[in-house]
Formats: sequence, structure tokens, C-alpha cells
Amino acid sequence: MTREQRERQWTADWIRDLDGRVFVVTGANSGLGLATTRALVRRGGHVILAVRDVEKGRRAVSDVVASHPDGGARQPEVRHLDLADPDSVRAFADGMHADHGHLDVLVNNAGVMALPRSLTPYGHELQFACNHLGHFALTGLLLDLLTAGRDPRVVTVSSVNHRKAGLDFDDLTGERRYSPMGAYNQSKFANAVFGRELHRRLTEAGSPVRSLLAHPGYTATGLQMKSSSALLRLLLGRVGNALLAQTPEQGALPQLYAATEPGLPGGLFIGPSGKGELRGTPKEVELAPPAADPATGRRLWELSEEATGVRYGLPASV
Repeated sequence: MTREQRERQWTADWIRDLDGRVFVVTGANSGLGLATTRALVRRGGHVILAVRDVEKGRRAVSDVVASHPDGGARQPEVRHLDLADPDSVRAFADGMHADHGHLDVLVNNAGVMALPRSLTPYGHELQFACNHLGHFALTGLLLDLLTAGRDPRVVTVSSVNHRKAGLDFDDLTGERRYSPMGAYNQSKFANAVFGRELHRRLTEAGSPVRSLLAHPGYTATGLQMKSSSALLRLLLGRVGNALLAQTPEQGALPQLYAATEPGLPGGLFIGPSGKGELRGTPKEVELAPPAADPATGRRLWELSEEATGVRYGLPASV
């Protein structure tokens, strides 16, 4: 069966036995992250839930274990991670190094959406900090553990909305012009640029780690209902979720496919197969050409290293 044929039929039931494999899933206590965690645990994976609210994470673990009492050789772990706080990211990475000798898959899933303009104590716009910079730093700090893993992968979750955005390098904080949804789209564009640039650099270095991208289409995760805009909460949350959205279990399929399907090459972008990539089974989809531009990738990489203080030591692609 070809990869294209498998994609047309693929569900979480197709995930191979994951016994002995270690996963970190950011934002794992709800929505896509929780759906991803459920599926991985059901197939025997050891999942570390990287969450901002540890109590919610513990409740999620109790729910997962109750739903899948026979899933997994080890109970999932809950660890605190605030992606907008560089100290929290480093503390999480330090804890992983202290307790784990390897990591097989990192799923950069967590995100915030359409928030009013706010800056972190480090001066970064909050959505850009949480959705991109935190994941950039986390990936770099865990790269040695991933290198020691089996079939190691980084899966970064972007959005179909990355095609609506670019990077305003002269105004990344939104000081001159800001819209909540525009800043969200920019952060998802940054995710796409990062995932592809990471693929180029890992390939140049001859690393065994592969970088893949995924997006969930239109999924009812509750993220839309956290927007600061009442209009967006109505249109995207109540109306859109009711009429167009798929469930988190369906929306998680692209990132699960990217994280677990054997033989996938690095650099792929996986999204839903349906019309407009809003829903459907996983398939390879196209990255917006500006997000695949190596010059943009190098510029964002250098900016991210400077902003986070995390340097990977990977050569820039030629």
C-alpha cells in the first residue's frame, strides 16, 4: 500500500505499538494536546504532559488513565511548562535531562489565540512568545535527548492560517499596528518557517532527528472561545464550531500521523485532506511559499536565538 493510499484511510487505530517510546506533548491537558495524549497512551507510549496548569494536567491524566486502563507501560507524567517564560522552559528541560536519558518525539502543540496585545516581562508579544519563541527554545534545549531517541522527531503544529500572514520583522511586538487575529496568524507563520528551517539545518548536520509540520484544520478545541473579541468568539467559536469544525480527536490526526507513521521523511507538512484542508484524514499538504523561503528561515532563526538565548549549534543550510 502506498503512502497516499494509507493517508486516505488513516485513523489513530493505525498507530503502531509505541511501547518504550517517550513523547513530550505541550499543551496536553485539553483540546488537540489531550486528544494526542489519549491516542499515544492507548498505543503504549509514555507521554509527558507539558502544561502551564499542573492541576488541570493531573485531572487530564486521571481521565486518560480511566479511559485507557490498559494503555501504556507507565502512567503519563505531568510537568509544568510556561512557554512564555524562558526560565520555565529551561527548568522543564533541566528536569527532562535529570529524569530521562532520551526523548523520541516532541510535539510542539500548545498555543494561544487572538489575545489583546500584551508583552512578556522580556518584551516579546505574548502570542509570538508562547506559540513560537517558547517552542524554539524548548526544541533546542531538548535536541540532545531527541538525538539519543529512536526514530526521533519534532512535530510543530502550525495552522492553515499561516497562509494569511508573514513576519513583520520591524514590528514583531505590534507596537505600530496590532490585531489579535493578525498576531496569531503571524505566530503560526513563524511555526511553519521554524519547522522547515529546522528540517534544513538537521539535514545539513546529518542529524537523525526529523522535523515535520502539521495543522489540524478547523477543530473545535475551545481555543476560539478564549479570544478577546466577542465577535470572534461568536463567529469562530459558537457558529464555526457548530457548523464546520471537527472534533479534537479528528483534528489531532495530522500531528499523530506526523509523530508516529513509520518512514516519513523530514520536512513534510501534514494537514486534513478535505476541502480547504478544514477536515479529513491526514495527507501531505503544501507549505505557503513565503514560509519555505530559506532567507526568511535564516532571519527568523537568528532572531529567535537572540531572543531566547538558545543556540542549537546546527549549521545554517546552504
